Amino acid sequence: MDSTLLKGLTVLERLAASEAPRGVSELARSLGLTKSNVHRTLQTLVMAGYVRATAAGTYECTLKLFELASSVLARVDVRHVAEPFMRSLADQTHETIHLSLLDKAEVIYLHKIDGAHPVRAYSSIGGRAPAYCVASGKVLLAYQEQALVHLSDPLPAHTSRTITSLDTLRQELEQVRVQGFAINRGEWREGVCGLAAIVHDAMGKPAASIGISGPADRLDPAALRRFSDVVVDAARGLSRALGYNPIAQSPRPIHTGASG
Repeated sequence: MDSTLLKGLTVLERLAASEAPRGVSELARSLGLTKSNVHRTLQTLVMAGYVRATAAGTYECTLKLFELASSVLARVDVRHVAEPFMRSLADQTHETIHLSLLDKAEVIYLHKIDGAHPVRAYSSIGGRAPAYCVASGKVLLAYQEQALVHLSDPLPAHTSRTITSLDTLRQELEQVRVQGFAINRGEWREGVCGLAAIVHDAMGKPAASIGISGPADRLDPAALRRFSDVVVDAARGLSRALGYNPIAQSPRPIHTGASG
């Protein structure tokens, strides 16, 4: 493992996640590195064009990161194809709509459409959340169970409703596969609920999840039941638009010639 490269990427990730420029001392303290190490790393990133120094002596990321991300996003067709389905879902539910991907133990919000209500769930494109705590993540885990190796047991609790047992999570994921959608009952943020369904690609593999989120007082159990059909329909429509054919992907019976 190249420790120098790893430190550089760690500093870059911390800067990218910061809402404001950061100083050498602050970065060193938050990352557990020496100031000289952080300073050398920042100078290398500046020379490479990923970071720039401000007049105040702090550092911030340049748009070079955005250029790289845009190149990656351009190859993710699901974001472009999903737009009309997300718009339709937003019109039907008036809640915030998310298109999400799974990255190890976390869900990443690839795209979103804000809800029409003045009070809505806060999130941002590129933001992350623990997959086992949110509906979009749970439905992805249900169809990509190999990702469970990235989870600890017990699972960290974020609210009083968080599932903290891996066995309990596995049982819920089984239920998700049976019913076709996942629910978040305030497990990541107090008072924020959600519902999501899986999106398949042309090969029948899980490509993303599409779902809704909003305050628990609006997305109560009755509302979640009411919206489950429209969310599942949106996911199926998007899957078909990506080339998914559930009939072609389903196992075909083997005819042996025997009667009866």
